[in-house]
Amino acid sequence: MKYWIYVLKSINYEKTYVGLTNNLQRRLNEHNRGQSTYTSKFKPWRIIYTEEAENLTSARKREKYFKSAIGRKKINKIINIECPGSSAG
Repeated sequence: MKYWIYVLKSINYEKTYVGLTNNLQRRLNEHNRGQSTYTSKFKPWRIIYTEEAENLTSARKREKYFKSAIGRKKINKIINIECPGSSAG
C-alpha cells in the first residue's frame, strides 16, 4: 500500500501541519471538517507539499524528518517559494 506524507498550510493562520495518510483527499477533508484536534482550530487547510512513500515505515520516517528542526526549515523554503513573505508557524 502506498502512503503520502503531506504538509498543510492554514489559509487563515500562519500554521502548518505535517501528517501521513494512504488517502490524501479523504484526509484533507477530515482536517477541513474539524475531525482532527489540532487542525480544527486553524481550518481551512490546503495541501502545499506531498511525497509518496512505498510503505508505512518509510512514511513515518519521512514524517518524523519533516517534524524535526531541519525538516521545518525545508517546509519554510517550500512555503516561501509558494507564498513569498509568509512563514511556517
